[in-house]
Amino acid sequence: MLKATDLMVFYENAIAVNELSLSVRKGQVVGVIGSNSAGKTTLLNTISGLILDIQLKEKRKGGERITVMGKIEYQGQDISRLKAHERASLALVLCRERHPVFPDSNVHENLKIASYLRPTNQVRQVIDHVYELFPNLKRWRKRKAGFLSGGEQQMLAIGMAMVVGPKLLLLDEPLLGLSPAMQKNLVQAIESLSRENGITMLIAEQFARPLLPMLDFAYVIENGMLTLTGTGPELMENPEIKSAYFGF
Repeated sequence: MLKATDLMVFYENAIAVNELSLSVRKGQVVGVIGSNSAGKTTLLNTISGLILDIQLKEKRKGGERITVMGKIEYQGQDISRLKAHERASLALVLCRERHPVFPDSNVHENLKIASYLRPTNQVRQVIDHVYELFPNLKRWRKRKAGFLSGGEQQMLAIGMAMVVGPKLLLLDEPLLGLSPAMQKNLVQAIESLSRENGITMLIAEQFARPLLPMLDFAYVIENGMLTLTGTGPELMENPEIKSAYFGF
């Protein structure tokens, strides 16, 4: 479904992603695991096309020079030069880190904003599905998003991505800054999306322990480079992973 080959991303002279290749098959839940500043966000921004928007904005304001190299194929099509919104229209959808929502709009308005690619007659149905997945959002549907807790905002951000109708959903640090209880709730929701909705997922995460049991395959990266691969259960038993991410 997705194949990235020899991806390289430079910010000026600093390399953020270094000759990294990965693949995701239809129906899989694949992880990209790494510490802070390992290159996870840059990788997902590159796959989603958002890096091209960032590159253009930096060029226009005379800021940081960003260079992107490599090839990205999605459902057999080379999408390396497609813009982010064009990739989203192909159902490749990114849910960015730190739950970016519209804080001055309420929950329901946020979901409607995210549905702009959907035919009008489908909007109500897809939003109702989000409310089924995250009952708390239905409870707070008229509350401004800026007044939600961090976990509720993360639920809303994932809900907004779901409304777009992804076939491949990219999740960037979905568990970042959440309590263990909220992390558990989100992991259960992610499992439900995969199992019941058949959505293929690529998840970048530093706090990997709650996610590893459900990963069909995972890539561990450091300083933008691939260091380890394996299934989630295999990596859970790896001494290096235990030391780096589990604290023992």
